[in-house]
Amino acid sequence: MKKTLSILLSLCLLTVILAACGQNDNGNNASSSPSATGSSSPSASASATPEKLDPVTLKIMIPGDRPKDFDAVVAEAEKRMSDTLNVKLDVVFIPWADLAQKTQVTLSSGEDVDLIFEAPWLHMTQMIAADYYEPLDDLLKQYGPNIISTRSEQMINANKFNGKIMAVPLGNSFYQGRVYYVRKDIREELGVPEIKSYEDLIKFAYLVKEKKPDVTPLIAKDAGMSWAQFRKVFDYETTIKDTQLGTDGVLYHKNNDGKVYNMFDEKDPTFWSWITDARKLYTDKLMYQDVLSVKDYREVYKAGKIAIMNTNDFGVLSDIQSAVKQSVGGEVEAVTFFSTEKGANVTDFKVWNFLALTSVSKNKERAIQFLDWASQKENYDLLAYGIQGQNWEPVGDDKYKKLNDGYPWFPFAWVWNPQNDRFDEALGDETIALNKFTGVADNFTQDILTGFTFDSAPVANEIAQFNSIRDKYMNALGNGVVDPETTFEKYKGEASGVAKKIQEEMQKQINAFLAK
Repeated sequence: MKKTLSILLSLCLLTVILAACGQNDNGNNASSSPSATGSSSPSASASATPEKLDPVTLKIMIPGDRPKDFDAVVAEAEKRMSDTLNVKLDVVFIPWADLAQKTQVTLSSGEDVDLIFEAPWLHMTQMIAADYYEPLDDLLKQYGPNIISTRSEQMINANKFNGKIMAVPLGNSFYQGRVYYVRKDIREELGVPEIKSYEDLIKFAYLVKEKKPDVTPLIAKDAGMSWAQFRKVFDYETTIKDTQLGTDGVLYHKNNDGKVYNMFDEKDPTFWSWITDARKLYTDKLMYQDVLSVKDYREVYKAGKIAIMNTNDFGVLSDIQSAVKQSVGGEVEAVTFFSTEKGANVTDFKVWNFLALTSVSKNKERAIQFLDWASQKENYDLLAYGIQGQNWEPVGDDKYKKLNDGYPWFPFAWVWNPQNDRFDEALGDETIALNKFTGVADNFTQDILTGFTFDSAPVANEIAQFNSIRDKYMNALGNGVVDPETTFEKYKGEASGVAKKIQEEMQKQINAFLAK
């Protein structure tokens, strides 16, 4: 089974999102918060090793770039563990653009790696089906009390796969915040009032084109972060959302009704309007014309030549803010159309990021012991924010102040949990309030598919084929680069058969789930 699936999967080099993500464009659409976690973290002694163990080195693969001060942080972590866990950390950072291919090759080749970043939008269900990951229920029960206690019951239960904990969920809220970064200095220079709606945003974009010819009005990422696809996060009429296969522009859910819809059967008018609107923005020269060739759209934005960018997480990341200020003396503000009306947002309590234990790991128990160690407050602070007094300093119990850019924020990639997480005080009270809102379960409507996990094994061939075809068309359609009608017809001609088989299998499994 492993060999077959790895061959099939190699047909598809998945395009990676950044949910996650703040600086994590990988985003997390749900988990839990300190307020939702039912128990406090046990003392360090609850899972501490009573005596020094034999030395082991854990190889960990996570996305992003290696921070400047990372080696100093690892040295401090290893020093703290030296008399007990006796763990050395070999952390390998993989560029976002290479993440899907590199992790797939690593797993299919049986390379010696212990812990690896995973996500449903990456290739998680396929890799689980191929038995590349170790079930964690028993290991967590024995070695991971802090891992469990720092996450709510909703977070643990909603992120099981076929009833098993197949990876440690990473997140701190029940819903992924989304915003548009807007150049505040340009908005004020042009006399534009605060942006309150999508219509306001586009009017501003056209004004930038007219009045600031040296600035490109818009830029967007790829896949689920393309300009058209991004609009579903503020869709409160039909609540269109991706299936568990991720973003493909074809299969989707809406109305929280448990059905799998197929754009090849009938174009949803709302969904299709987002695609045609993106095309207009591109042909009107508002969209960055080389958007498909950009590897990291945030780096382009940092240069100060773009007015608007869509991204994950409420507020403005400090590295973006400082870079734009340094580049052109500009200022960035975050604009969101997120509704704080109780029940307006639907969530299935799933997270978008995980850390998986590989089935080939020779250090399974120690890997979980390390993650448990990292789930204790003082150790979490170290791995999440860097060396206290050098990279950051605490502000109360749930906030922190960054002192430099030597250790940018990336706990989403390996240690993130809601109980120990801190908010950057630079985000401001309004943004922190939004983040806290998303951490309260009662603020949301529960998705009818909460707890459902799609077993992709019966249609593994079709998924591999579909993803390969998807990558030829989706990003170009979502960012308006190609004519929607003719391109979508080509997409349909190549993918409709496999899409229909996937849809039918998924609907069959959903029906069985709902019947229970």
